[in-house]
Amino acid sequence: MSLSRPQAAEPSDVGPRECSRLMGRAAEAGASDLHIQPKGDGSAEVSFRLDGVLRPVEVLSPEAAPLVCGRIKFLAKLKTWEHSLPQDGRIDQADIDLNQELRVSTFPTVSGEKVVVRFFTEQKIFRLGRLGLATDLLGVLQRFLNSRRGLLLLTGPSGSGKTTTIYSCLGYLVETDTRHIITIEDPAEQVIDGVMQTEVNEARGLTYPKAIRHLLRQDPETIVIGEIRDDETAEIAVRAALTGHQVIATLHAGSCQGVVDRLKVMVPDRFALAAVLDLIVNQRLVRRLCPSCSGQGCEACAQVGYRGRVPVAECLRLTDADCQSLRVSDSPVSSASPTFSEAIDRLVDEGVTDVREAARIRS
Repeated sequence: MSLSRPQAAEPSDVGPRECSRLMGRAAEAGASDLHIQPKGDGSAEVSFRLDGVLRPVEVLSPEAAPLVCGRIKFLAKLKTWEHSLPQDGRIDQADIDLNQELRVSTFPTVSGEKVVVRFFTEQKIFRLGRLGLATDLLGVLQRFLNSRRGLLLLTGPSGSGKTTTIYSCLGYLVETDTRHIITIEDPAEQVIDGVMQTEVNEARGLTYPKAIRHLLRQDPETIVIGEIRDDETAEIAVRAALTGHQVIATLHAGSCQGVVDRLKVMVPDRFALAAVLDLIVNQRLVRRLCPSCSGQGCEACAQVGYRGRVPVAECLRLTDADCQSLRVSDSPVSSASPTFSEAIDRLVDEGVTDVREAARIRS
């Protein structure tokens, strides 16, 4: 009979004290993630992700770094003696003096063990009109939602606010309509009253395609697909929209045209695709200038100059000519209106952000 290796004893007082200080500082700053990156000399650089940007804040000494990492692993109920394999865990709120759930990930590197702590706070669902979307885009979204048919696709990199926009759309539907709404998510980030939400579970065989096939028997009117990842899911989504359902989904691509190009490959039936594809939104999040210092840096924004983020997006509504092009050729569709650059320039002109942040988003 093999014996499991015993859990290491809890680190000395330096670990708990420094760990509590760092987590408290990260939470106070509003960080979404805390990174502890090992360096070659045994020290570790600590960084906070603030408004989507990773910002170094301090360096832990070679003596303190392993004790802090050991304390975090201890709280997350990980194997504190294991340094050569990745580990994932969570820290219970009862074990820390923070009203937040913390998830911990470790990963071995050539310089030592990297530790990332993600902070989860319960977020409220923003009203669609309070997301900060441009007035013209807000009107386009509301018209689509009120139409009760068609396919809406949101695209953008991870962390670009796509899920927040979708949840706001669902909140709008719940407030303004009585339709039957079903979501398929991985995972469900928030629970919305009045919406039937389902999580995929690939380990048990509940994939996106299987879930969509079965939920169509539940008489949905609006279907939300967390992410179109493969050809099968794309084809089923198009088929669902073709049979009269309203479908909202995300699809990874770099632009509105990129979404169309991917769908041309994923969905062989161009006539079906052209019949249902109504609207594509390509979204990013841009940092707002701190209202307390107008971007100069102050205590309220941790000397960064920015505080909070606002969505910036390009929008493509397919015309009759675009649909005809989808059916018979590989010609590009119409340009987004506004374009991504135009949307960013508008925020700069309005003083919401500055040219430095605009350049970062464009890069």
